[in-house]
Amino acid sequence: MSDPVNHPAHYCLGGVEVIDAIEAWELPYHLGNVVKYVARAKHKGDELTDLRKARWYLDRYIGRIEATVDGRRVLPDSAEVTE
Repeated sequence: MSDPVNHPAHYCLGGVEVIDAIEAWELPYHLGNVVKYVARAKHKGDELTDLRKARWYLDRYIGRIEATVDGRRVLPDSAEVTE
């Protein structure tokens, strides 16, 4: 039975609830949202909008990785590096 708050139908597909997969895989916030939007894309509203949201989170995550130097984050608009 679908519960729109605790178990929305668009997140309970194929016997796997998206939040359970995200937690089991220990995905960080950005990648968890990528999985969420891709999983629901054909099942809730506008597919293309959800895929664009997934791409936005993935691009942002990739940008964070690209902004690291020797495992340390480089601050935006700065040559400084944080630990």
